[in-house]
Amino acid sequence: MARIQADFLVLGSGIAGLTFAIKAAKAHPNRKVLVLTKTDEGESNTRYAQGGVAAVWNHETDTYEKHIADTLDAGDGLCDRRIVEIVVEEGPQRVQEIIDWGARFDKEKGSDSYDLAREGGHSEKRILHYKDLTGWEMQRTLMEEADRYPNIEILEHYFALDLITQHHLGYMVIRVTPGIECYGCYALNKQNGEIDTILSRVTILCTGGAGQVYKSTTNPVIATGDGIAMAYRAKSRVGNMEFVQFHPTSLYNPAGENPSFLVSEAVRGFGAILKTAEDEEFMHLYDDRLSLAPRDIVARAIDAEMKKRGTDCMYLDCRHLDKEAFTAHFPTIYEKCLSQGVDPMRDLIPVVPACHYLCGGVAVDEYGRSSIHRLYAAGECSSTGLHGANRLASNSLLEAMVFAHRIFQDTEDKIDGWTFAENVPDWNAEGTTEPSEMVLITQSIKELKEIMSYYVGIVRSNIRLKRALDRLFLLYQETEDLYKTTTISPQLMELRNLITIAYLITRSATHRQESRGLHYTTDYPGQLPFIENSVL
Repeated sequence: MARIQADFLVLGSGIAGLTFAIKAAKAHPNRKVLVLTKTDEGESNTRYAQGGVAAVWNHETDTYEKHIADTLDAGDGLCDRRIVEIVVEEGPQRVQEIIDWGARFDKEKGSDSYDLAREGGHSEKRILHYKDLTGWEMQRTLMEEADRYPNIEILEHYFALDLITQHHLGYMVIRVTPGIECYGCYALNKQNGEIDTILSRVTILCTGGAGQVYKSTTNPVIATGDGIAMAYRAKSRVGNMEFVQFHPTSLYNPAGENPSFLVSEAVRGFGAILKTAEDEEFMHLYDDRLSLAPRDIVARAIDAEMKKRGTDCMYLDCRHLDKEAFTAHFPTIYEKCLSQGVDPMRDLIPVVPACHYLCGGVAVDEYGRSSIHRLYAAGECSSTGLHGANRLASNSLLEAMVFAHRIFQDTEDKIDGWTFAENVPDWNAEGTTEPSEMVLITQSIKELKEIMSYYVGIVRSNIRLKRALDRLFLLYQETEDLYKTTTISPQLMELRNLITIAYLITRSATHRQESRGLHYTTDYPGQLPFIENSVL
């Protein structure tokens, strides 16, 4: 078991993690910036973002006020306006920064002007994109920029297990202890099986989302909510966990696919129309904005039509669109459809909602500070107040860059005053044995996904949530028994983290006795006269 020290410890190598690492390394060339990722450096939620990054770019047609209004409207009353203003107004600077680092956003033919797209919920064209691989392009840019700094060390195949604090209390206790400090983390070196003690002056959670808590998700298999679960076990505040965004249009595959392939919202922004198998439009029954309504409305509409008709999917009609322009803009989507025997220029594309984005997470302030001293969070694992009850399309990459920068600003002068903790014990694995029944873990993960998909999905009810909590408690007990007696494995820790995430989503859903944004319950179809964020 190794003991490692770093001035800055970043958990996660997506857009938030690498943006912070680059800034910290550049400002502090004599300090070590350590980035941990549980798989390869390039594997992150960022990589799979198709649509793009929203920013006010064309000031002749767009304004900060319009982007702010669109974000507030999508958030259904729960956005923190001050945070929305910060992200919208500082966002273009961060976008310019990644352009300066080498990001190649698409430009209009024969012009130096960017080809701005429009997505659902946006009143103007303001989405910068790189074909339908924007996340991949931004990840590439950040990895190449990070390579320029010798004081950035990226440890691949390291699984962060738990945050190191002075308090280790009950696993499911909903309590915040004042004065908790974070001193680093324990991490499993997946290549040699040893658990290392990693000490740091400051720790930044950039661990991404938790989509794997559901059967159908557009998130990669690494999205198991590890950072949120670790922070919650350390008694950090978490917020708005009930607000899970289901992307309306993942590609329906009757054989099943994990992750589900995303048909970007930008396709509807490009002119695609939602239809039934009978080639009939239906969005006019749900919203005046038709196929360009915000995601929560579109996802519920598709879900309602599927249940009403007893079908497995609905459809996107792209047949009226220009083929050359469509294939140039969405080459990956076009090829994926063809691989499943669907030609978007001749056939309707079968689509179904899939878990896509978690609007809640570790509760942080305007500088990404959690309720635990020296612990910050950015990106999808955080709850900043930007998204409220529903994330506006393409605001997430913007949020990640803005908060990575603001965390850097907050830590820049403080780092000198923070010291390494002393007398931190090594991980204690005494009394544990190698797992003999891996089937228990894999079956529990499968059962967890079933529980969440059937009882805590797009539409919820009191009886469904009660059943989910009862089933989750049994899974929790069984998994904790395994954890206490079994040698740590990534699969066991991911199961443990997913159960925590499932509990937080379900428990938060029971507290919200109204339907707002992404949260819809048949027992409380209306909205309460007061608006309140949920914090556990």
